[in-house]
Amino acid sequence: MAGTLAIIFGLSTLVFTVIMSLAGVFDILTLAIVVVSFNIIQWLISPYLVGAIYKVRELPENENPQLHQMVETISKKSQISKPKLMLSQIPLPNAFAYGSPLTGNRVAVTQGLLKSLNDDEVEAVLGHELGHLKHRDVQVMMAVSFLPALFYYIGFSLMLSGMYRGRRDDSGGAIIGIGFMIFSWVLNLFTLYLSRLREYYADRHSVSVVDNGAQKLSTGLAKIVNTSRKVNDAHKVQQKKPNSSAFKALFISDPDRASADAVEMAAMNAQTDQKLVQDIISKKLTFTDKLAEALSTHPNIVKRLRALQELS
Repeated sequence: MAGTLAIIFGLSTLVFTVIMSLAGVFDILTLAIVVVSFNIIQWLISPYLVGAIYKVRELPENENPQLHQMVETISKKSQISKPKLMLSQIPLPNAFAYGSPLTGNRVAVTQGLLKSLNDDEVEAVLGHELGHLKHRDVQVMMAVSFLPALFYYIGFSLMLSGMYRGRRDDSGGAIIGIGFMIFSWVLNLFTLYLSRLREYYADRHSVSVVDNGAQKLSTGLAKIVNTSRKVNDAHKVQQKKPNSSAFKALFISDPDRASADAVEMAAMNAQTDQKLVQDIISKKLTFTDKLAEALSTHPNIVKRLRALQELS
């Protein structure tokens, strides 16, 4: 992960500095101010945005002491301070870790997760989320996720400026703008890869701090995907779609991929959770599956469960 992060920042800084210097738009000092300021502001305010979008509230200990005890135990095993335990009042079964210097670390579970998973599976999911906090994935992803968008909007502005003015001496700015937009797409592929990599690391952490964590997390992930499809279908009937995509990279499972994955699970017709996991693991990955994964924030469910089984 450190190597990928270094590539992302290295390429960003290099291309940003060279192109903007040639265009005469920014100097290096302005570049540094823009990058650092944008990064800090986004990091500070993001927990409030997450809280508003996913209807998050702090979960008092007397409301669910067993869940608090799970977080306390796993935090000690992870050698980190216990984060604030939050409840997201949405029906999608999921969980996420987030935070900033203003709010401290937080781990949230959704109402849908508590209804869909048993206690052992919830424990494994919490182990995964505390793994993100242990590895500082929240800070890492907050730092890199804005870079592709920043390149895209600067490139788009330069391209529009060159096209609008229409003068021959401005054609260089339009070309530079297109170059920025292409590079933002390439950079986004690195960012998505880093996001998928952090999910594997968090899975591995859950296995290390939860007894029989590989099996518990495997069945939990399978049930999350399957139940997410049912929730999405129910909301389609009601002509309402749960707001799940804004910060989906934070989730333990990508809700946008759940419908497609769950359709395949239904075709497997597994009678038990263990049989469902084995059927998923035995599935052959197609080119379409691999392409979809390359454009996703989360690993393919088949590859993810295979990695967990290897750990067990």
